[in-house]
Amino acid sequence: MTDILKLFSYWRSSAAYRVRIGLNLKGLAYEIAPVHLLRDGGEQHGAAFRAANPQGLVPVLQHGQRMLRQSVAILEYLDETWPDHPLLPAIARDRQRVRAIAQVVACDIHPLNNLRVLQYFDREWHVPQPERDEWVRHWIVEGFRAVEAMLTDHPATGRFCEGDRPTLADCCLVPQVYNARRFGVDLNAFPTIARIEAACLKLPEFDAARPERQPDCPPQ
Repeated sequence: MTDILKLFSYWRSSAAYRVRIGLNLKGLAYEIAPVHLLRDGGEQHGAAFRAANPQGLVPVLQHGQRMLRQSVAILEYLDETWPDHPLLPAIARDRQRVRAIAQVVACDIHPLNNLRVLQYFDREWHVPQPERDEWVRHWIVEGFRAVEAMLTDHPATGRFCEGDRPTLADCCLVPQVYNARRFGVDLNAFPTIARIEAACLKLPEFDAARPERQPDCPPQ
């Protein structure tokens, strides 16, 4: 099985951001194939990309001839294929906790804030931008309240979400904090989340995955 990896990514996609972090934590070399989600109506809707992912969503990770889809499933694939620097703990109870934190982000917060949802609000219902932004903030805050409660004063919480090494949970949480800042969420209400994000971003693997460090990020 070839180890050539190509990540179809968009610099601001939080789902692609998760996978970039995971690849970096694994120490895996990969090529970025940018997919612009806004240009010409969104390159993800074109026939070429739809062949890679019928959903028309990033990320997609190409490993040899195989196309891997869905960010959390990709991260678990990385963990099973390259077990060094594990993203999931060895004990089942701890793995469940990591997955639960990750899924609050990936299943409960992110889908409600996804670009295609916001575009639908604009295109079909003509929801003004301020109301769309408030929708995003509302669901991030709802989710972060739960995550903060799951993390605060829990004996398994360490420097990171689970202990003192980053896991799948941190891969999902950090990009969502980026989105929270982007939409003006007050993070003072979530001190444990903010502390963990700061610890993560001190690591070069997280720092290199930041949206502003991606080759397709426009000049600021």
